[in-house]
Amino acid sequence: MATIFTKIINGEIPCYKVAEDENYFAFLDINPLKAGHTLVVPKRAVDYLFDLDDDQLSGLVLFSKKVASAIKKAFPCNRIGVAVLGLEIPHAHIHLVPMDSMEDINFKNPKLQFSPEEFREIATKIACKVDL
Repeated sequence: MATIFTKIINGEIPCYKVAEDENYFAFLDINPLKAGHTLVVPKRAVDYLFDLDDDQLSGLVLFSKKVASAIKKAFPCNRIGVAVLGLEIPHAHIHLVPMDSMEDINFKNPKLQFSPEEFREIATKIACKVDL
C-alpha cells in the first residue's frame, strides 16, 4: 500500500513542493514548527531511514543539504535543525527546521497555521534558492 508520501510524490495528494530530482523530493510540512519547515524523502518508499542502502542514504543527506542551504537563505536563522523521527509515516524522511534556539525544533510545540497562499509563498521562496 502506498504511503501518504508516495501519493504526494505521485501527485495524488497536493503539496507545497520545494525541490525534486530523480530520486528525492522535498515539500513543506503542513504542520510546521517554523516557516520553512520542510520534509525530504526518497522517492522509493522505504520504511526506516537506516534501511536505505548506502547510496540512497548518502544521496538523501546530500539532497537535504542543498534544501537546507536554500531554507537558510530564504529564512535566515542560526541553523537548520535536522530531525529523523520516523514513527508516524512508514516512509523514510528528514525534517529540516529553521532554528535560532533549541526550542524551535521541539515537536511538542504548537504547530503553526498558514493559509494556502502563505504556504505557496514559503515554498516559492525556498524553491527559487535551491541549487540542484
